[in-house]
Amino acid sequence: MKSLYKITLVLGLMITVSSCFHNDKPNYQYFPNMYESVSGETYSPAPVDVFKNGKEGQLPAVGSINRGFEPFEYENTPEGYALAKANLKSPLDSLDRNSDKGKELFEIYCISCHGAAGDGKGKLVEREKFLGVPNYKDREITEGSIFYVETYGLNAMGSHANQMSAHERWLVADYVLKLKAQ
Repeated sequence: MKSLYKITLVLGLMITVSSCFHNDKPNYQYFPNMYESVSGETYSPAPVDVFKNGKEGQLPAVGSINRGFEPFEYENTPEGYALAKANLKSPLDSLDRNSDKGKELFEIYCISCHGAAGDGKGKLVEREKFLGVPNYKDREITEGSIFYVETYGLNAMGSHANQMSAHERWLVADYVLKLKAQ
């Protein structure tokens, strides 16, 4: 008797499961993208109908700041340079000023153009890849103006803000002032 109940239960379950299947209308899929992935062509633009203005999903949120980014209050203009030169002071105290680290960073990022003595006679200038690199001793520079130029770049010199942190740029500015004093 118990086996009859088991056979009836199994047959009823099989009929119930198979009766839900229809070739024209497949069963409901809980995660359809797992079964039928949406393919995208490499380097193709995103469909316009996905985003309101065509690029909304690719833009950062309004007012957001990149991780690790430190805002710089001086604008990238000649007036901003003049203000930085006059007003910007190093936040490093006497314990933070590490001339060995500043020299090391200078030798990595600056020596190829500015030269070891800061005289504007680096390897790239000697090979005439860049011309007109200034001698530190011939210019009126302050730690603020050096930091500004390292941050934004000036003339043929590009910005070093992506290569060095703000602390490292201050260390280089301190070392450049020591080169100027020699």
